[in-house]
Amino acid sequence: MRKASLWLVVLVALIVAGTAVVSRGLGFTARTAAWPLEERVMRGARRWATPTAIRQQANPVAATDDVVKAGLEHWADHCATCHANDGSGDTSMGRSLYPPAPDMRAPRTQSMTDGELFYVIERGIPFTGMPAWGTGTADGETSSWALVRFIRHLPVLSAQEIAAMETLNPKSAADGARQHDIDEFLSGK
Repeated sequence: MRKASLWLVVLVALIVAGTAVVSRGLGFTARTAAWPLEERVMRGARRWATPTAIRQQANPVAATDDVVKAGLEHWADHCATCHANDGSGDTSMGRSLYPPAPDMRAPRTQSMTDGELFYVIERGIPFTGMPAWGTGTADGETSSWALVRFIRHLPVLSAQEIAAMETLNPKSAADGARQHDIDEFLSGK
């Protein structure tokens, strides 16, 4: 037993030393793409760590036009900064995260259960840019479930819906001042 423990310590030391030698001078950066094995392992770990009861939970919010509209408005104001209005993740913020914000329309995201999507929204994903949005309230959970309904709608998002979202995206103070100047000019002031 003692000999096995010694070999384990030696093995761990070799792994640490090898990692140090290989990574020395590479630096840390969010500009590199995740290795496919890293992505696969982390997706598997997230799935494994999600409680089975939540992963299998059905969405209690009905898929109505009003729910999709509310999800669209929430997405445009809170999620599009990283995930883009169309869900592609192709924004300056989304591309700069490590790992980059995923394409929410892609099969690997759309194949997640409603419960898994809900859990990610509520609890976030550690060591990524995805924060936990859960408020711990019933209203907050209902909003997260409605957002899951909207995520399911992303693959069929229309050009009109994307245009509507652009008006709902957060604006900087400079954008607001510019819009104010334009409005005043157009009104003749």
